[in-house]
Amino acid sequence: MLPWLPDHDPLAPFPPTSQALGEDSGAAGLLAAGGCLSPARLDQAYRHGIFPWFGDDDPILWWSTSPRMVLATADFRYHRSLRKVVQRFMATPGCEVVMDRDTPAVIRACAGTPREGQSGTWIVPAMQRAYMRWAALGGVHGIETRIDGELVGGLYGVCIGRMFFGESMFAHRTDASKIALAALVAWCREQHIPWIDCQQQTRHLASMGAAPVPREAFEAHLQAVTPQPGPQRFVLSPRWWDTLA
Repeated sequence: MLPWLPDHDPLAPFPPTSQALGEDSGAAGLLAAGGCLSPARLDQAYRHGIFPWFGDDDPILWWSTSPRMVLATADFRYHRSLRKVVQRFMATPGCEVVMDRDTPAVIRACAGTPREGQSGTWIVPAMQRAYMRWAALGGVHGIETRIDGELVGGLYGVCIGRMFFGESMFAHRTDASKIALAALVAWCREQHIPWIDCQQQTRHLASMGAAPVPREAFEAHLQAVTPQPGPQRFVLSPRWWDTLA
């Protein structure tokens, strides 16, 4: 029976992640249900490699997938074609990539942008509100690709210690999300953040250098890096692009 977290205690412990449902269950990685989406609960979850994912008509569902898709920033594939795109973009007047100018707008755009093969979004209103609250406290950050001030692409995620957990990305212009991802990798390298959690395995992420990691190795990494002092400034610098060369 799936464990149910109490609503009244935001720091009640999660079940051991080893108890997450297996591949033969039809819901591989599902660990628990219920609870709340307070910043304290979310912080506790992420530090243990657990994340929420549920639909409009579902209770809050908590997951710990194995293997876990991870992009080691040292392994990022900065393909020649993407390098040219970034160089052309950054050399064009009015084009910029920034952090945290309007993270709630990034979250809303990720939720509202149609996805191929999907009829809706997992970033339901309750999730949007929760991550916006956490963003106001400094736990969630957005990378924004902008043209003449307009938000045309980007991504958002969670930063705890020296770990960045990618959540979602969107693009309203060709390659806008790829530019944001390259900027995130450059920033992570500068901040000595070695891994970006990608949660789910996809062909696109694999083409950028992401690879699956067993749950045990992922959690051991979290135990080592999340207690470390985190970045003090969430600002992008043009010189950081040099770290991708």
